[in-house]
Amino acid sequence: MRALLLVLVFALSACGSGRTRPDLPPSGADRDGAPVGPVDVSSIAEPVPRDEPRARYGNHSPYTVLGQTYRVLDTAAGYRERGIASWYGTKFHGKLTSSREPYDMLAFTAAHKTLPLPSYVRVTNLGNGRSLIVRVNDRGPFHPNRIIDLSYAAAIRLGIAATGTGLVQVEAIDPQRPTPAEPRPQTATRHPLYVQAGSFASRDNAARLRERLEEAGFKELFLDRVLTRGELFHRVRIGPLDSIEAADALVERLAAIGIRALSTQVE
Repeated sequence: MRALLLVLVFALSACGSGRTRPDLPPSGADRDGAPVGPVDVSSIAEPVPRDEPRARYGNHSPYTVLGQTYRVLDTAAGYRERGIASWYGTKFHGKLTSSREPYDMLAFTAAHKTLPLPSYVRVTNLGNGRSLIVRVNDRGPFHPNRIIDLSYAAAIRLGIAATGTGLVQVEAIDPQRPTPAEPRPQTATRHPLYVQAGSFASRDNAARLRERLEEAGFKELFLDRVLTRGELFHRVRIGPLDSIEAADALVERLAAIGIRALSTQVE
């Protein structure tokens, strides 16, 4: 009965959307990807931020995925981060998100590991200046080197669908004061990347990690301090790196010696 209801919901939403749904790959495909044929996102409406109650599902905290524990933020207010974005598409289209809303790859939505569900954020592609508001209604991406997973439509609008990943800035929006994106030049900009191998309240713990990495042959190590939501942390970072591919390769090297990198940061 639940499956039948979902089919009816999708059918009604497709009829009322005013846009043509692309063809999907054959059912049972176990790899994610883009739909068959071109997709025009020019007519898809950008979400309008509004106050919403927390979703009944998807906000349990802490929660653990693939051996990693995450804590959902009390509020999205003040959240701002730069890093690597990815996108997800046909494999998950129509399936329930963490908030129990059906995933629509042709809506401007996103998945995030720790923001409350739902939240609204502005995502800016740091390479071309394109900016878009998305509604966060899902959890993920559960990859140590990604900060947000965009819907396929959002990835197209921001210009990262073809490459699969992109350097972005993600900034939470206050529904009471949504500010428009500032115009940015449409030119490619290079940003140095740093892989954060660890973050500690204790400087001694950070120093021990740096020594371990030095003994393992890692170069260009930095130990610095950062104030995050009123708390002081000591970070161990490696870089600068010149590409997402280099950052991914470094994360794999760390995993090989039992260190799960926290994130790749963009300066």
